[in-house]
Amino acid sequence: MRVANPTFAPATAAVNTAAQIGAKTRDIRLDFFRGIAMFIILIAHVPGNWLTLWIPARFGFSDATEIFVFCSGMASALAFGRVFREQGNMMGTVRISYRVWQIYWAHICLFFAIATAMVALNALLPEGRNYVGQLNLHPFFKDTPTNLLGLLTLTYVPNYFDILPMYMVILVMLPAVVILAKINKALAFAAVVAVWLCANLYDLNFPAEPWSERHWFFNPFGWQLIFFTGFALNARWLPAPPVDNRLFLVAVAVLLITLPFAYFRLYNELSWALEWRKEWRVLIDKTNFGILRYVHFLSLAYVAWVLAGRNGDRLQPRDPASPIGHIWQRMITVILKVGQQSLAVFIASMFLARLMGALLDQVGRTHFTMFWVNLLGAAIIVGVAYGASYYKSQPWKKRSGANAKT
Repeated sequence: MRVANPTFAPATAAVNTAAQIGAKTRDIRLDFFRGIAMFIILIAHVPGNWLTLWIPARFGFSDATEIFVFCSGMASALAFGRVFREQGNMMGTVRISYRVWQIYWAHICLFFAIATAMVALNALLPEGRNYVGQLNLHPFFKDTPTNLLGLLTLTYVPNYFDILPMYMVILVMLPAVVILAKINKALAFAAVVAVWLCANLYDLNFPAEPWSERHWFFNPFGWQLIFFTGFALNARWLPAPPVDNRLFLVAVAVLLITLPFAYFRLYNELSWALEWRKEWRVLIDKTNFGILRYVHFLSLAYVAWVLAGRNGDRLQPRDPASPIGHIWQRMITVILKVGQQSLAVFIASMFLARLMGALLDQVGRTHFTMFWVNLLGAAIIVGVAYGASYYKSQPWKKRSGANAKT
Protein backbone atom coordinates (compact mmCIF):
# COMPACT_ATOMS: atom_id res chain seq x y z
CA MET A 1 0.00 0.00 0.00
CA ARG A 2 1.44 3.37 -0.93
CA VAL A 3 1.27 6.40 1.29
CA ALA A 4 1.35 9.81 -0.27
CA ASN A 5 4.98 10.96 -0.15
CA PRO A 6 6.40 14.47 0.03
CA THR A 7 7.30 14.52 -3.67
CA PHE A 8 3.89 13.33 -4.88
CA ALA A 9 2.18 15.65 -7.32
CA PRO A 10 -1.01 14.90 -9.29
CA ALA A 11 -0.52 14.53 -13.02
CA THR A 12 -3.29 17.04 -13.54
CA ALA A 13 -5.41 19.27 -11.36
CA ALA A 14 -8.50 17.74 -12.93
CA VAL A 15 -7.96 14.31 -11.39
CA ASN A 16 -11.30 13.08 -10.10
CA THR A 17 -11.53 12.56 -6.34
CA ALA A 18 -12.87 9.05 -6.79
CA ALA A 19 -9.95 8.15 -9.03
CA GLN A 20 -7.59 9.07 -6.22
CA ILE A 21 -9.04 6.57 -3.77
CA GLY A 22 -6.70 3.65 -3.16
CA ALA A 23 -3.28 2.68 -4.40
CA LYS A 24 -2.19 -0.51 -6.12
CA THR A 25 0.91 -1.53 -4.22
CA ARG A 26 1.49 -2.35 -0.57
CA ASP A 27 3.54 -0.09 1.64
CA ILE A 28 5.97 -1.96 3.86
CA ARG A 29 5.54 0.71 6.55
CA LEU A 30 1.82 0.08 6.86
CA ASP A 31 2.20 -3.68 7.27
CA PHE A 32 5.20 -3.27 9.57
CA PHE A 33 3.56 -0.93 12.06
CA ARG A 34 0.28 -2.82 11.93
CA GLY A 35 2.21 -6.00 12.70
CA ILE A 36 3.94 -4.33 15.65
CA ALA A 37 0.52 -3.19 16.90
CA MET A 38 -0.75 -6.78 16.79
CA PHE A 39 2.04 -7.97 19.09
CA ILE A 40 1.41 -5.05 21.45
CA ILE A 41 -2.33 -5.78 21.53
CA LEU A 42 -1.62 -9.39 22.50
CA ILE A 43 0.71 -8.32 25.32
CA ALA A 44 -1.69 -5.64 26.56
CA HIS A 45 -4.64 -8.03 26.90
CA VAL A 46 -2.88 -10.72 28.94
CA PRO A 47 -4.00 -10.24 32.58
CA GLY A 48 -1.14 -9.48 34.94
CA ASN A 49 1.43 -9.41 32.14
CA TRP A 50 4.65 -7.71 33.27
CA LEU A 51 5.42 -6.62 29.70
CA THR A 52 2.44 -4.26 29.73
CA LEU A 53 4.60 -1.93 31.82
CA TRP A 54 6.74 -1.36 28.72
CA ILE A 55 4.26 -0.97 25.90
CA PRO A 56 3.99 2.49 24.23
CA ALA A 57 0.70 3.24 26.04
CA ARG A 58 2.64 3.64 29.30
CA PHE A 59 4.67 6.52 27.88
CA GLY A 60 2.10 8.50 25.93
CA PHE A 61 -1.58 9.27 25.56
CA SER A 62 -2.07 7.11 22.44
CA ASP A 63 -1.50 3.37 22.23
CA ALA A 64 -1.71 0.37 19.91
CA THR A 65 -5.44 0.96 19.40
CA GLU A 66 -4.68 4.17 17.54
CA ILE A 67 -2.14 2.33 15.39
CA PHE A 68 -4.68 -0.39 14.61
CA VAL A 69 -7.52 2.02 13.72
CA PHE A 70 -5.30 4.43 11.78
CA CYS A 71 -3.74 1.63 9.75
CA SER A 72 -7.19 0.11 9.19
CA GLY A 73 -8.25 3.42 7.68
CA MET A 74 -5.24 3.38 5.38
CA ALA A 75 -5.87 -0.24 4.43
CA SER A 76 -9.52 0.55 3.70
CA ALA A 77 -8.47 3.14 1.12
CA LEU A 78 -6.82 0.31 -0.78
CA ALA A 79 -9.32 -2.46 -0.06
CA PHE A 80 -12.45 -0.51 -0.98
CA GLY A 81 -11.19 2.47 -2.96
CA ARG A 82 -10.90 0.72 -6.31
CA VAL A 83 -14.46 -0.59 -6.05
CA PHE A 84 -15.81 2.92 -5.46
CA ARG A 85 -13.67 4.23 -8.31
CA GLU A 86 -14.37 1.57 -10.92
CA GLN A 87 -17.84 0.29 -10.02
CA GLY A 88 -19.51 3.23 -8.36
CA ASN A 89 -20.95 4.07 -4.98
CA MET A 90 -23.50 1.27 -4.94
CA MET A 91 -20.97 -1.53 -5.46
CA GLY A 92 -18.55 0.17 -3.10
CA THR A 93 -21.22 0.15 -0.41
CA VAL A 94 -22.02 -3.50 -1.14
CA ARG A 95 -18.34 -4.37 -0.82
CA ILE A 96 -18.14 -2.65 2.58
CA SER A 97 -21.36 -4.31 3.75
CA TYR A 98 -19.79 -7.69 2.99
CA ARG A 99 -16.78 -6.78 5.12
CA VAL A 100 -19.03 -5.61 7.95
CA TRP A 101 -20.89 -8.94 7.72
CA GLN A 102 -17.60 -10.81 8.08
CA ILE A 103 -16.51 -8.74 11.08
CA TYR A 104 -19.93 -9.07 12.70
CA TRP A 105 -19.74 -12.87 12.73
CA ALA A 106 -16.10 -12.74 13.79
CA HIS A 107 -17.25 -10.67 16.78
CA ILE A 108 -20.06 -13.06 17.66
CA CYS A 109 -17.85 -16.14 17.34
CA LEU A 110 -15.09 -14.49 19.38
CA PHE A 111 -17.53 -13.77 22.19
CA PHE A 112 -18.81 -17.35 22.35
CA ALA A 113 -15.30 -18.79 22.06
CA ILE A 114 -14.02 -16.69 24.98
CA ALA A 115 -17.17 -17.14 27.08
CA THR A 116 -17.00 -20.91 26.61
CA ALA A 117 -13.30 -20.94 27.47
CA MET A 118 -13.91 -18.92 30.64
CA VAL A 119 -16.65 -21.33 31.76
CA ALA A 120 -14.34 -24.26 31.04
CA LEU A 121 -11.52 -22.67 33.03
CA ASN A 122 -13.84 -22.11 35.99
CA ALA A 123 -14.83 -25.78 35.86
CA LEU A 124 -11.28 -27.10 35.40
CA LEU A 125 -9.74 -24.78 37.98
CA PRO A 126 -12.38 -24.41 40.69
CA GLU A 127 -9.80 -23.20 43.22
CA GLY A 128 -8.39 -20.58 40.87
CA ARG A 129 -9.65 -17.23 39.65
CA ASN A 130 -13.24 -16.57 38.66
CA TYR A 131 -12.56 -16.22 34.94
CA VAL A 132 -16.19 -15.58 34.06
CA GLY A 133 -16.32 -12.78 36.59
CA GLN A 134 -12.98 -11.42 35.39
CA LEU A 135 -14.69 -10.37 32.16
CA ASN A 136 -17.97 -9.50 33.90
CA LEU A 137 -19.85 -12.19 31.97
CA HIS A 138 -22.09 -13.25 34.86
CA PRO A 139 -24.94 -10.98 33.63
CA PHE A 140 -24.91 -12.82 30.30
CA PHE A 141 -25.32 -16.22 31.94
CA LYS A 142 -27.89 -15.00 34.47
CA ASP A 143 -30.25 -13.80 31.76
CA THR A 144 -29.01 -15.47 28.61
CA PRO A 145 -32.13 -15.08 26.40
CA THR A 146 -32.27 -11.30 26.90
CA ASN A 147 -28.53 -10.77 26.62
CA LEU A 148 -28.19 -13.10 23.66
CA LEU A 149 -30.54 -10.82 21.77
CA GLY A 150 -28.51 -7.87 23.03
CA LEU A 151 -25.31 -9.52 21.84
CA LEU A 152 -26.72 -10.13 18.36
CA THR A 153 -28.06 -6.57 18.08
CA LEU A 154 -24.90 -5.03 19.60
CA THR A 155 -26.85 -3.52 22.48
CA TYR A 156 -24.94 -5.77 24.86
CA VAL A 157 -21.22 -5.16 24.34
CA PRO A 158 -18.90 -6.10 27.22
CA ASN A 159 -15.77 -3.96 27.51
CA TYR A 160 -13.38 -6.63 26.28
CA PHE A 161 -15.40 -7.11 23.09
CA ASP A 162 -16.02 -3.59 21.81
CA ILE A 163 -13.18 -2.98 19.35
CA LEU A 164 -14.79 -4.90 16.48
CA PRO A 165 -18.24 -3.29 16.95
CA MET A 166 -16.52 0.11 16.88
CA TYR A 167 -14.78 -0.87 13.65
CA MET A 168 -18.06 -2.05 12.10
CA VAL A 169 -19.83 1.25 12.78
CA ILE A 170 -16.95 3.21 11.27
CA LEU A 171 -17.07 1.05 8.14
CA VAL A 172 -20.81 1.70 7.88
CA MET A 173 -19.99 5.44 7.89
CA LEU A 174 -17.38 5.04 5.14
CA PRO A 175 -19.64 5.17 2.04
CA ALA A 176 -21.21 8.43 3.20
CA VAL A 177 -17.78 10.00 3.74
CA VAL A 178 -16.56 8.84 0.31
CA ILE A 179 -19.67 10.24 -1.38
CA LEU A 180 -19.24 13.57 0.44
CA ALA A 181 -15.59 13.65 -0.64
CA LYS A 182 -16.63 13.23 -4.26
CA ILE A 183 -18.75 16.34 -3.90
CA ASN A 184 -16.16 18.28 -1.93
CA LYS A 185 -13.35 16.97 0.23
CA ALA A 186 -13.80 19.84 2.68
CA LEU A 187 -17.40 18.71 3.16
CA ALA A 188 -16.24 15.22 4.08
CA PHE A 189 -13.66 16.56 6.55
CA ALA A 190 -16.28 18.83 8.12
CA ALA A 191 -18.66 15.90 8.58
CA VAL A 192 -15.97 13.78 10.23
CA VAL A 193 -14.97 16.58 12.61
CA ALA A 194 -18.62 17.38 13.40
CA VAL A 195 -19.33 13.76 14.37
CA TRP A 196 -16.19 13.70 16.54
CA LEU A 197 -17.31 16.91 18.27
CA CYS A 198 -20.74 15.43 18.96
CA ALA A 199 -19.07 12.44 20.61
CA ASN A 200 -16.90 14.63 22.83
CA LEU A 201 -19.30 17.45 23.61
CA TYR A 202 -22.63 15.63 23.72
CA ASP A 203 -21.59 12.04 24.53
CA LEU A 204 -23.02 10.66 21.30
CA ASN A 205 -22.49 6.91 21.73
CA PHE A 206 -24.25 3.53 21.83
CA PRO A 207 -25.58 1.77 24.96
CA ALA A 208 -23.39 -1.14 26.06
CA GLU A 209 -25.93 -2.97 28.24
CA PRO A 210 -29.68 -2.67 28.90
CA TRP A 211 -29.48 -2.60 32.72
CA SER A 212 -27.20 0.43 33.11
CA GLU A 213 -26.22 3.71 31.46
CA ARG A 214 -22.81 2.40 30.42
CA HIS A 215 -21.85 3.09 26.81
CA TRP A 216 -19.41 1.44 24.41
CA PHE A 217 -15.90 1.82 25.76
CA PHE A 218 -14.62 2.61 22.24
CA ASN A 219 -17.02 5.22 20.92
CA PRO A 220 -17.06 4.84 17.11
CA PHE A 221 -18.20 8.45 16.67
CA GLY A 222 -15.02 9.60 18.38
CA TRP A 223 -12.60 7.04 16.96
CA GLN A 224 -13.71 7.57 13.37
CA LEU A 225 -11.52 10.71 13.37
CA ILE A 226 -8.29 8.70 13.43
CA PHE A 227 -9.68 6.12 10.98
CA PHE A 228 -10.60 8.71 8.37
CA THR A 229 -7.29 10.50 8.88
CA GLY A 230 -5.54 7.31 7.78
CA PHE A 231 -8.05 6.82 4.96
CA ALA A 232 -7.63 10.40 3.72
CA LEU A 233 -3.83 10.12 3.66
CA ASN A 234 -3.81 6.90 1.66
CA ALA A 235 -6.61 8.11 -0.62
CA ARG A 236 -4.53 11.27 -1.13
CA TRP A 237 -7.30 13.52 0.03
CA LEU A 238 -4.60 14.90 2.32
CA PRO A 239 -0.97 15.42 1.29
CA ALA A 240 1.73 13.73 3.31
CA PRO A 241 3.61 16.16 5.57
CA PRO A 242 7.06 17.16 4.35
CA VAL A 243 10.17 15.60 5.81
CA ASP A 244 11.45 18.60 7.72
CA ASN A 245 13.92 18.67 10.61
CA ARG A 246 11.99 21.40 12.40
CA LEU A 247 8.72 19.50 12.14
CA PHE A 248 10.49 16.36 13.32
CA LEU A 249 11.84 18.19 16.39
CA VAL A 250 8.37 19.56 17.16
CA ALA A 251 6.93 16.03 17.02
CA VAL A 252 9.68 14.72 19.31
CA ALA A 253 9.06 17.63 21.69
CA VAL A 254 5.36 16.74 21.88
CA LEU A 255 6.27 13.16 22.82
CA LEU A 256 8.71 14.32 25.50
CA ILE A 257 6.37 16.94 26.96
CA THR A 258 3.65 14.30 27.15
CA LEU A 259 5.80 11.89 29.15
CA PRO A 260 5.29 13.26 32.70
CA PHE A 261 1.52 13.40 32.13
CA ALA A 262 1.29 9.86 30.69
CA TYR A 263 3.88 7.72 32.51
CA PHE A 264 2.35 6.56 35.78
CA ARG A 265 5.68 6.44 37.64
CA LEU A 266 6.15 10.13 36.88
CA TYR A 267 2.70 11.61 37.33
CA ASN A 268 2.19 9.74 40.60
CA GLU A 269 5.29 11.50 41.91
CA LEU A 270 4.45 14.89 40.41
CA SER A 271 1.39 16.35 42.10
CA TRP A 272 0.91 19.02 39.43
CA ALA A 273 0.89 16.39 36.65
CA LEU A 274 -1.57 14.21 38.54
CA GLU A 275 -3.81 17.21 39.20
CA TRP A 276 -3.71 18.11 35.51
CA ARG A 277 -4.78 14.60 34.52
CA LYS A 278 -7.76 14.77 36.85
CA GLU A 279 -8.85 18.22 35.70
CA TRP A 280 -8.31 17.73 31.97
CA ARG A 281 -9.19 14.06 31.64
CA VAL A 282 -11.58 14.87 28.79
CA LEU A 283 -8.60 15.78 26.61
CA ILE A 284 -7.05 12.32 26.96
CA ASP A 285 -10.29 10.35 27.26
CA LYS A 286 -9.98 6.99 25.53
CA THR A 287 -13.69 6.33 25.08
CA ASN A 288 -14.46 9.44 23.02
CA PHE A 289 -10.93 9.81 21.65
CA GLY A 290 -9.78 13.03 23.33
CA ILE A 291 -7.94 15.57 21.22
CA LEU A 292 -4.57 15.12 22.94
CA ARG A 293 -4.60 11.42 22.04
CA TYR A 294 -4.94 12.55 18.44
CA VAL A 295 -2.10 15.06 18.74
CA HIS A 296 0.15 12.54 20.45
CA PHE A 297 -0.53 9.84 17.87
CA LEU A 298 0.08 12.16 14.91
CA SER A 299 3.40 13.19 16.47
CA LEU A 300 4.38 9.57 17.05
CA ALA A 301 3.28 8.58 13.55
CA TYR A 302 5.30 11.38 11.99
CA VAL A 303 8.44 10.41 13.90
CA ALA A 304 8.00 6.75 12.91
CA TRP A 305 7.30 7.71 9.29
CA VAL A 306 10.46 9.80 9.03
CA LEU A 307 12.64 7.23 10.80
CA ALA A 308 11.37 4.45 8.54
CA GLY A 309 12.70 6.33 5.53
CA ARG A 310 11.24 6.93 2.12
CA ASN A 311 9.04 3.93 1.21
CA GLY A 312 10.30 2.21 4.37
CA ASP A 313 13.86 1.89 3.05
CA ARG A 314 15.39 1.96 6.55
CA LEU A 315 13.33 -1.04 7.59
CA GLN A 316 15.22 -3.18 5.11
CA PRO A 317 18.70 -4.48 6.04
CA ARG A 318 21.54 -2.87 4.12
CA ASP A 319 23.41 -6.16 3.88
CA PRO A 320 20.90 -9.06 3.88
CA ALA A 321 23.77 -11.52 3.36
CA SER A 322 25.36 -10.71 6.72
CA PRO A 323 24.23 -12.75 9.77
CA ILE A 324 22.62 -9.72 11.44
CA GLY A 325 21.07 -8.60 8.17
CA HIS A 326 19.69 -12.10 7.56
CA ILE A 327 18.11 -12.25 11.03
CA TRP A 328 16.67 -8.76 10.63
CA GLN A 329 15.24 -9.70 7.23
CA ARG A 330 13.54 -12.76 8.70
CA MET A 331 12.10 -10.68 11.55
CA ILE A 332 10.78 -8.08 9.13
CA THR A 333 9.20 -10.80 7.00
CA VAL A 334 7.39 -12.24 10.04
CA ILE A 335 6.18 -8.81 11.24
CA LEU A 336 4.90 -7.95 7.77
CA LYS A 337 3.01 -11.23 7.56
CA VAL A 338 1.32 -10.53 10.90
CA GLY A 339 0.43 -7.02 9.75
CA GLN A 340 -1.04 -8.30 6.49
CA GLN A 341 -3.35 -10.71 8.34
CA SER A 342 -4.36 -8.29 11.09
CA LEU A 343 -8.02 -9.32 11.46
CA ALA A 344 -7.28 -13.02 11.86
CA VAL A 345 -4.39 -12.24 14.19
CA PHE A 346 -6.49 -9.83 16.24
CA ILE A 347 -9.25 -12.42 16.75
CA ALA A 348 -6.70 -15.04 17.75
CA SER A 349 -4.92 -12.60 20.08
CA MET A 350 -8.05 -11.67 22.01
CA PHE A 351 -8.82 -15.34 22.62
CA LEU A 352 -5.22 -16.35 23.25
CA ALA A 353 -4.60 -13.52 25.74
CA ARG A 354 -7.17 -14.96 28.17
CA LEU A 355 -5.59 -18.41 27.97
CA MET A 356 -2.13 -16.92 28.49
CA GLY A 357 -3.41 -15.16 31.61
CA ALA A 358 -4.80 -18.43 32.95
CA LEU A 359 -1.51 -20.18 32.15
CA LEU A 360 0.40 -17.53 34.09
CA ASP A 361 -1.97 -18.06 37.01
CA GLN A 362 -0.86 -21.69 37.07
CA VAL A 363 2.88 -21.38 36.48
CA GLY A 364 3.35 -18.14 38.41
CA ARG A 365 4.48 -14.73 37.25
CA THR A 366 8.27 -14.73 37.28
CA HIS A 367 10.58 -13.17 34.72
CA PHE A 368 11.23 -16.62 33.24
CA THR A 369 7.57 -17.62 32.96
CA MET A 370 6.65 -14.19 31.58
CA PHE A 371 9.33 -14.64 28.93
CA TRP A 372 8.32 -18.05 27.66
CA VAL A 373 4.55 -17.48 27.91
CA ASN A 374 4.81 -14.24 25.90
CA LEU A 375 7.15 -15.92 23.44
CA LEU A 376 4.70 -18.80 23.06
CA GLY A 377 1.84 -16.38 22.43
CA ALA A 378 3.87 -14.48 19.83
CA ALA A 379 4.76 -17.74 18.07
CA ILE A 380 1.10 -18.77 17.95
CA ILE A 381 -0.12 -15.53 16.37
CA VAL A 382 2.69 -15.75 13.83
CA GLY A 383 1.43 -19.24 13.00
CA VAL A 384 -2.10 -17.86 12.69
CA ALA A 385 -0.85 -15.18 10.27
CA TYR A 386 0.91 -17.69 8.06
CA GLY A 387 -2.06 -20.06 8.22
CA ALA A 388 -4.51 -17.30 7.25
CA SER A 389 -2.22 -16.25 4.40
CA TYR A 390 -2.05 -19.84 3.16
CA TYR A 391 -5.82 -20.25 3.11
CA LYS A 392 -6.32 -16.84 1.48
CA SER A 393 -3.98 -17.87 -1.33
CA GLN A 394 -6.51 -20.63 -2.19
CA PRO A 395 -3.88 -23.27 -2.94
CA TRP A 396 -6.55 -25.72 -4.14
CA LYS A 397 -7.23 -23.46 -7.12
CA LYS A 398 -3.57 -23.41 -8.07
CA ARG A 399 -3.41 -27.19 -7.84
CA SER A 400 -6.59 -27.52 -9.92
CA GLY A 401 -5.13 -25.19 -12.51
CA ALA A 402 -1.90 -27.19 -12.67
CA ASN A 403 -3.85 -30.45 -13.08
CA ALA A 404 -5.96 -28.91 -15.83
CA LYS A 405 -2.84 -27.89 -17.74
CA THR A 406 -1.42 -31.39 -17.30
